[in-house]
Amino acid sequence: MKRIFTIFLITSIFFAILPFHLFKNGQKRRSITIQEPGPKSWFLSQRIYPQGKINYEVYEQAISEIMEERQTQKIASGVPVWQFAGPDNLGGRVSDVEMHSSSQERIYVGAASGGVFKSTDAGNTFVPIFDQQPSLSIGDIAIAPSDANILYVGTGEANGGGGSVTYDGAGVFKSTDAGSTWTSVGLSLTRNVGRIAIDPTDPTRVFVAAMGDLFGKGPDRGIYRTTNGGTTWQKVLFVNDSTGGIDIVINPQKPDTIFATTWERTRTPDNENYGGSSSNIYRSVDGGTTWTILTSGLPDSSPNIGRIGIDLCASSPNVLYAIHADEIGYLDGIYKSTNNGNTWAQINNPSGGSFYSSYGWWFGRIRVDPTNSSVVYTGGLSVYKSTNGGSSWSTIDNTHVDNHGVYVHPQNPNLVLCANDGGLDISTNGGTSCTKADGLPIMQFYSSEINFLNTSKLYGGSQDNGTNRTLGTVDNWYQIGGGDGFQVMVDPTNTTYVYTLSQYGDLNTSMSGISGSDRKNWSTPLAMNPLNPKSIYYGSYRLYKSMNRSSSWSAISTDLTKGTTNGNLIYGTLTTISVSEADTNVIYVGADDGNVKVTTNNGGTWTTITSGLPNRWITRVAADPLNAGTAYVTLSGYRDNEYLPHVFRTTNFGSTWQSISSNLPQIPVNDIIIDPSNTSTLYVATDAGVYYTTNLGGTWQVLGTGLPLVVVTDITLHDPTRLLVAATYGRSMYKADLTTLTTSTPEVAQNNINVNLFPNPAKGFFHVEISQEIKNGEITLYDLKGEKVFSSSINNGSNKIQPREISSGVYLYKIVSEGSMIKGGKIVFSAL
Repeated sequence: MKRIFTIFLITSIFFAILPFHLFKNGQKRRSITIQEPGPKSWFLSQRIYPQGKINYEVYEQAISEIMEERQTQKIASGVPVWQFAGPDNLGGRVSDVEMHSSSQERIYVGAASGGVFKSTDAGNTFVPIFDQQPSLSIGDIAIAPSDANILYVGTGEANGGGGSVTYDGAGVFKSTDAGSTWTSVGLSLTRNVGRIAIDPTDPTRVFVAAMGDLFGKGPDRGIYRTTNGGTTWQKVLFVNDSTGGIDIVINPQKPDTIFATTWERTRTPDNENYGGSSSNIYRSVDGGTTWTILTSGLPDSSPNIGRIGIDLCASSPNVLYAIHADEIGYLDGIYKSTNNGNTWAQINNPSGGSFYSSYGWWFGRIRVDPTNSSVVYTGGLSVYKSTNGGSSWSTIDNTHVDNHGVYVHPQNPNLVLCANDGGLDISTNGGTSCTKADGLPIMQFYSSEINFLNTSKLYGGSQDNGTNRTLGTVDNWYQIGGGDGFQVMVDPTNTTYVYTLSQYGDLNTSMSGISGSDRKNWSTPLAMNPLNPKSIYYGSYRLYKSMNRSSSWSAISTDLTKGTTNGNLIYGTLTTISVSEADTNVIYVGADDGNVKVTTNNGGTWTTITSGLPNRWITRVAADPLNAGTAYVTLSGYRDNEYLPHVFRTTNFGSTWQSISSNLPQIPVNDIIIDPSNTSTLYVATDAGVYYTTNLGGTWQVLGTGLPLVVVTDITLHDPTRLLVAATYGRSMYKADLTTLTTSTPEVAQNNINVNLFPNPAKGFFHVEISQEIKNGEITLYDLKGEKVFSSSINNGSNKIQPREISSGVYLYKIVSEGSMIKGGKIVFSAL
């Protein structure tokens, strides 16, 4: 279990993208599928195992219910408030950045899994402006050229295959007030948006390049057009159910001329195909009604064509550039047209093409200076710039690898913004030098840890940003380990011993005795003996133990998984380890193939204890600190047609299991903590926040307010100070003071006072009946933003409530006596 009173166990989940530096070396590699497991599939592999897909109907229903429940929490008493813990000085993965030509101060940033942020002071500070929406996965942002206040945001990241891609999006959203408020304008089934283009003279005429479901073929891919600002949409280009739209650009001088690129991309749980003959460049000269494939001078249509990016020069729109990857992800070439796309010619490649490594599907963007058709930028591991139309290229001085977007300001082309896996870089000299923009709290954390002897020191492993630590403030985080940082563990008795893991179980200390040929999970688990911190455990497909703080290791098991692989992606690795504090000879382990095992004699013998558990990826096992036979298991994955609990409890070493999920939303649970101060109290990290129960799962409640609606990968409790820390995957780290937590359940009457509200739904009025005498009783209604809209005093007996001057809608209510809440909930009210 995690160290709570005496020790921590942080087992990280989630996955990242690590550059595989594979180059062609003359002979081009060709393959339909990618053989390397791990970063391209880790997140989705958990959630689709074993059915092969995410049940998005279940996910979207859960998110809707969670959003309503969070609004109720805002008016509840005794609820802790989550505080941002940082970092805001290290950034995180950005998928897009945009500005409007009218301002060099206002910047919009789309975080891969953290929402949309806005700066009004040239990037010195940022504020989130999209947090109330059902998806924080951002594919693209577009600002109307003719009106700086009109924005469209396409949710769902289309950078297919990348390790940090999370859930598909929830469609396209629109703002007419520079991001202050948002309205859903549909296209929810398009799932992932590659790019949005807005007519330069008519902000109601918009085109969306949609990639569709990452793990499923379907009819919702292609190019969409609206002529009424998103009220209705028409699919104007559809190739087939395996091919989506990935890029689109409008000729600003002839808005009926539009260029779009399509990408044939399919995935199954065990294969990925990122190219095909349907990947092409299209042109329309009649406003998107009809389309023609452009071929002259471009690569022949074949199964080898992968992702294509395109752009034109705003001041010379007949000049276009396109960047091609092959089906694996190697660079196939950069092409240029000077005659509106009629003919193309290949130009020189930056650095011989090696800048794409083998994953061009992760980038696919090329940008032209809007004032000079000879100045071109393209992203990859670095950002490359040409000032002579592509004859030669140089690397610009930006601060992080894996660059997904470049913006060049049309009023000041020396102002160049680069969006990458480290955040946002800003250059004021055309890329000669860049400054990293602080203030973006969008780190994608896999894990969290607290220094037991100094709780101001927090730690976390993160996607493509290594392992990081703070000494106490949100802006002084710094890196202490490289690569993709995963689990980090600090010795509670001697904090000079810090253990960090990067991808595939690379431990920062000695791995002597651990076989390099073992199957290892992308996020390899590590654990510490809760009574002897010199004793460390490490899991590949078997369990290793060190008695000397990892100086040497020895195996204490054979294969603890089902020992199977699925297609060309590996399963059969351990994901979690828990050593019982009640008896350290008892060790529980879980695996990615659904296996759970226990030993009661320190690894001498092992027993499989999966009977009664659903066949899902095991995210966590946690041993009760007081009873060695009691343990908990949490699961990833989604149900098919049946109800699927995600939290189970055993009291007999796994001989039998009992579901304790009760009213938890049916989404993956990523971590569980047993509160040592009261072992009936449990905390879980889910794909939509943190929940807690005070009755062993009889009922669950959202824990606290102020936490964005984002995946929480890991939680850590420091019991002496009652500090709970949550690692989020897209919004950095948060902390909560549990001393403010009460055990009241807002939806249930307290103090034995029976409260009945009816009818619900109500029309014009409703009744509140109270069973006994109350003092200073009051009912208050709030809208779903948490704003107070009505209140009335109430007494025991029957109270007729007639809210005046409020419109029809859904409201939250709170009933109090002497200032203490006795009931809360939701009412549907129709005005007379």
